[in-house]
Amino acid sequence: MKKILVAEDEDAIREFVVINLRRSGYDVTDVNNGTAAVETYDQAEGDFDIALLDVMMPGMDGISVCRELRRRDSSLGIIMLTAKAQEMDKVNGLMNGADDYITKPFSPSELMARVDALYRRVSLSEAPDPAFREELRSGNFVLNLRNRTLSKNGELVELTQVEFQIMEFFFSHPRTALSRLDILKHVWGEGFFGEEKIVDVNIRRLRMKIEDKPSSPHHILTVWGLGYKWEA
Repeated sequence: MKKILVAEDEDAIREFVVINLRRSGYDVTDVNNGTAAVETYDQAEGDFDIALLDVMMPGMDGISVCRELRRRDSSLGIIMLTAKAQEMDKVNGLMNGADDYITKPFSPSELMARVDALYRRVSLSEAPDPAFREELRSGNFVLNLRNRTLSKNGELVELTQVEFQIMEFFFSHPRTALSRLDILKHVWGEGFFGEEKIVDVNIRRLRMKIEDKPSSPHHILTVWGLGYKWEA
């Protein structure tokens, strides 16, 4: 069963989200504040595939909830619900471990497209294709496709599902300039509704995890006016 935790304090929005998720076959647990979201997650011992979190909630806000859940599980899919004016919240959510965001107001089709796309990524980590090569190697880095993990010099680097897919794309196209649109389509899919800046935020996050000096990267290099490329 596809299990999702929904945390949204506005009753009308939460009910709208829950109804559409259940119609699409998701097993939904919903709460109306951030503290309850973390408590519910812990009580279920993390038995969720995705968490859908509103940024602005009483008590513990969505960014804090995101940080707590990501600390507990690197493979959990996390989507933030943000208002149009909350540009910085989108960036903060992504930098604190969210995989994606949906801007209010949103349609049922957009909601389900984003949730379904993230669920597919999470499912890959649980049931990898046996035809995959076991590993991709690049310099001191090893990407394990079966376990969906990355190691640097033998040390494990914690990645979200989105970060893993970006690294897999890089490893499959070494020393190749990849546009933001290339990365967006490969990782988020052709039907992505959002903006290309989500790629930039995830690249910032990856650099903080794998570069010795994130401000002077040697592996994930910027190709000005286009996007990025990977150097071992």
